[in-house]
Order: sequence, then structure tokens, then C-alpha cells
Amino acid sequence: MGWTDGRNVRIDTRWGGANADDIRKYAAELVALAPDVILAAGNAPVERLLQATRTMPIVFVFAIDPVGSGIVDSLSQPGGNATGFMQFEYSLTAKWLELLKQIAPGVTRAAVLRDAAVAASSPSSSPWRHRSAWR
Repeated sequence: MGWTDGRNVRIDTRWGGANADDIRKYAAELVALAPDVILAAGNAPVERLLQATRTMPIVFVFAIDPVGSGIVDSLSQPGGNATGFMQFEYSLTAKWLELLKQIAPGVTRAAVLRDAAVAASSPSSSPWRHRSAWR
């Protein structure tokens, strides 16, 4: 697009990994730089950025359930200063089970491993309410 870092665009990068203190520190540093927009990957960085600013635009990627975790008000009308893309659309999880059954018809049981600390969307969208897909 004709952008050259340091000439007509400035890109500052921070990587906090899984260290909560670093994520908090880097969020404050980025907000202090007063960029036009901040791109953040994952829930923890977005949540720390939202604690640091409610005016600077934040675009997130790989967020898990941004509505349930309080990052945005809704997917269609995010409100506030954050918007972006979520990693999974939980309402599609029942479809994942249907697809699994189609490609592996012999499968009769499935297990789920998830982080209970991450907000889940409404129980009605849970695939595990759709056990009939396995019968």
C-alpha cells in the first residue's frame, strides 16, 4: 500500500506473552505513544488496553467470546473503542459436531477441553446441548 515504516507509517510492537505484568506495562506504553489505532491479539491484551484507554481505537484479533468477556457490547454494535474479530463463533459449534460426524461416522463420543476462566457464550449456543447430533 506504499507504506514504509519510519517514513509514512510507524509501527511499534510489544509482545507480552503470557506475562500479565508485561501485558499491563506494554498496554500503558502503547497508549502513551498516542497511536491512531492499536492492534491487539487475544483477550488479555485487549482487556489491559481497555483499562488504559476508552477513547483510542483498538482492533482485536483472536479474541475468545468478546461479548461474554466484556470486550464489546455486541458483535453487530460493539460500542466503545474496541472492535475486531473473534477466534470462534460459538453458535457454530453444533455444526462442528455435525461435520465431524459426516467425516468420521464411526465417532460416537467427543470430549472438550476448554479454559473455564474464559467466558463462554450463552448456554443455548453450546454444542453440548445438541446431543441429538450424535444419535
